[in-house]
Order: sequence, then C-alpha cells, then structure tokens
Amino acid sequence: MNSEPSARPRRYLAVWFPWLPTDRLRRQEQGDNAPPEDAPPVVVAEKIKGALRLAAVDPVAEQAGLTCGLALADARARSPALRVAAHRPDLDDALLGRVLEDFGRFTPMIELDRPHGLMLDVTGCAHLFGGETGLMRTVKARAERVGLKIRCALAATPQAARALARFSPGGRFEPGQDRAAARRLPVAALELSDKEDEALRRLGLKRLGDLDDRPRAPLAARFGADFPARLARILGDEDMRITPHRPPAPVVVDRVFFEPVSVPEDIERILSDLLVETMDRLDQTGLGGRAFEAGFYRVDGETRRIVVRTGRPTRDAPATLRLFRERMTALAVPLDPGFGFDQMRMSVPWTQVLASSQPGLENETLGEEAFSRLIDRLTARLGAEAVLRFEPFASHIPERAERRVPACAHQGDETWPELDPDDPPLRPLQMFDPPQPVETLAEVPDGYPLKFRWRRVLHEVTRAEGPERISGEWWRAPGQRTRDYYRVEDRDGRRFWLFRQGLYGEAPEPRWFIHGLFA
Repeated sequence: MNSEPSARPRRYLAVWFPWLPTDRLRRQEQGDNAPPEDAPPVVVAEKIKGALRLAAVDPVAEQAGLTCGLALADARARSPALRVAAHRPDLDDALLGRVLEDFGRFTPMIELDRPHGLMLDVTGCAHLFGGETGLMRTVKARAERVGLKIRCALAATPQAARALARFSPGGRFEPGQDRAAARRLPVAALELSDKEDEALRRLGLKRLGDLDDRPRAPLAARFGADFPARLARILGDEDMRITPHRPPAPVVVDRVFFEPVSVPEDIERILSDLLVETMDRLDQTGLGGRAFEAGFYRVDGETRRIVVRTGRPTRDAPATLRLFRERMTALAVPLDPGFGFDQMRMSVPWTQVLASSQPGLENETLGEEAFSRLIDRLTARLGAEAVLRFEPFASHIPERAERRVPACAHQGDETWPELDPDDPPLRPLQMFDPPQPVETLAEVPDGYPLKFRWRRVLHEVTRAEGPERISGEWWRAPGQRTRDYYRVEDRDGRRFWLFRQGLYGEAPEPRWFIHGLFA
C-alpha cells in the first residue's frame, strides 16, 4: 500500500452480514445453490431465562413478521411451516473469522465489528480496485460468491459507517454527506439500552438530527458523560481509529490480478516482482527486513501466508526469494492454488535500520556473512524452532544464565561477560541438568569436601577453590535454598564443579551435588 499524506481524510468501510447465522446454515446444506422460491422461513433459537426465543431470522422469516427476541411458540403460531435450528454462536464466529482473513485482501487495517460485521480502514487502498465505488462492488461480489448477504457503508468515521450500514440502506458517502445522512438515522443507531432508547422517544427525540440540534450538556447529564462523544462519532465530528486484527506491517506491497494465477512459474515470477518492489521501499526508508510474509488469496476465499526470517536486516531480493523457495519446498501442506490466486501480498512485519556498508572496511568477515546465510537457509527449510542458539539471560542461577532462542531472532545487542583468557574458567562447558547428587566427606561442616563419591567412584580432592555463594531467586520461586559452589581437582587431575545446597543448621540437612565438569 502506498503511504498517504497525513492530511488525507480517512475512509472506513463497514461490512455487515445481517443474516449470518441463517446464511451459514444454508451454506452447509445447499452449498452455492440458491434456495428454492418456496423455501420455508428459517430461524435460529436459543434458551433465554427458561424460554426459547429467536436469536436470528432469515429474510423470509422477517417478511413474515418474525423478529429477534420473539418467543418460539409465538413464531410457530404465526408461521406453522417454520424451520428451527439451534443457535451456534461459536460456528458463526468461526465463519466470520474466515471471512476476516479473506477480506484482508482489501486492506491490512481490518477488525471484527460485532455482532456479525467487519470494519475496514480503506484509506489509500481504493485505487487498487478502481476507486471507492469499485472497492464496494468488489467487496459485495466477494461476499455473494461465498453465499453471504451483506450491507456496506463507506464514511469518514468507523461509527458513522457502522450506523449507516446497520440502520440505513448503506452506500458510499462523500466527506460531509455522511453527516447529513447520519442526522436522518433513528436514535436506535446510538445502540443504547432499551430503557434509554424509550426515554429518548418519550422526549420526542426520534432522529439523530433532533439530538444534534440540542445542547450537549443536558443530554450528558441525563444519559451519561459519554453520550455526546458517541453522538459526535456517529455524526462524523470525531474519528475513533480502529484497532486492526493483525498489526499492519511497515511495508506492504499488493498485486491484484484480473485473471487468477495458478501456474507455479507465474507465482514465483510475481513473488520476485513483489520482493523487488519491497526492497525498493525499504531502501527509500533506510530499513532492512528481518521477516517477510507472502500472502496468497485464492478465489474461493482461502488465504495462505508464508513467512521467512533472516538473521540480520537485508534488502537482497534474490537471496530472500531463495529463502521462499526453500520454505515452500519444505511445507508440510504444499501451497495449493486451487482455482487460482486473484491477489498476492508481500509485507515486512519486522524491520531494522540497515546502514550502507562498504566491503573491506567493515569488521565483519566473509565467513560470518556466509554463516548467517546458512542459518537463514536452515531456518527456511527446517523451521525457526529447529535452528536455535544460546543467548545470555540475567540470572545468577547457573542453569538459568542462558537460554535457547531461534537463531533468526538474533537482535545483535546481546553481550556475554568478558573473561580474561589467562584466568581459569568460572563455569564448566559441560553441565548436568538436573545436578547429580554425590556423597561427600568434609573436614569442617562449611568447608569443601575432602572426598566425594560419584557414580560409585571415590575421588580424593587435592585442590579446591571457593565457596561462591549463590542465593535462591526468592522473587521467582519462594523457598529456593542457598548454594555454595566449589571448583575442585582430584588426584588424577580431573576437575569438577560441586555445590552444597542449603546451610548447616537448617532443615532439611544440606546436600551435595555435582553440577558440571571442566575440560
């Protein structure tokens, strides 16, 4: 998506599925076939306070005078041929979630607008679909293709678009026109409680224009302090931005096709073109990508996303394309175009500053660069969780002093403590997890062991250094005992790292363990 100037007015598209529960039932039973003309009314019922009431109706049932909240017995009396299904909000939410993923093709700024709706921030996106009118036409065609009836409204604020979609026939409203249209809406568009809605009607305030013509202070005193803000947002006087379902990436590049693409060679060529344009966008901002996500949108509504990560920021399009080849080859479920992809998107959700470099004047060696590329290829082929590295972790407890993280997640700012190469190592390279118990004989209770038995072998200590006392992390796990560590050497020159857990005089009695071996 092209970045737009901050002065450009924002545009929001509200998409409402008024018959979502019954459309879902019809999709399950009839697929893409249209319902017969003599189809009976369909309603969805749920138990409320011990009585079955209608939770949703289809258009035929609404024409018969059935509405949500009506008792099921009364509905059967009005329409004996009524067909009743159980209310399944979980299935409705799952279907709406799939539609949300599919409608991400129109804009990365999209969120759920419950009940049964989506809200799209389409600022700067309409030109990809032939303008705002073409965008709305494409959205409606997309929904009808999967068997869902919708009503849309395009306005300057999310609340105005929602109200115009749900309480009017909808449509596209230019800046300024949406306010005039919102003034004609009923007060029900405020979506207040039934008690407050009835109070407004008794006062003779039936439309939002009646409220707009009155002072705000008395309304706030009667209906709450947030009432004026709610009214202002629906009238378009205040823009309350949406919170997208997936945070938008700093760089997003789209390709919309007039004809679906399904040939692997064409898909790879388009992927290469997207990467070239993406790298050009990154170069203009002085950034490099650490994660690249390719989105594939099928004509049947299925969406597939493939992500590759790099160990350092990059703007190398050919190298990134090779990583995508590796990743797609190693997919457990291969990329299936079905009837073809009608849109592809390349986004960069993770970026870092990438300064220009001059070969030969940097501290980095060619070996380090080749090693980084090897990590990238292994990560693309095996997955991020299969290629790990160690990084320091702020803890005095030895077994918690480092942790394993994906190698591609390297930030470049982790530092290990610097040690004098002439000094003996403070920690062994080989450590036991968990530490292994040993039997010891000490000259004094608080001293180092003179002898210890480990794995049925008795070791006599000739040299020892310590203790190094490490207290337990009481803020993480209360009750951890103090440890006294010793570096010891036996008669054969073998060096061990022992510790006593607990202090003498405490209960239970202290115990000795071996935690590691020095090389």
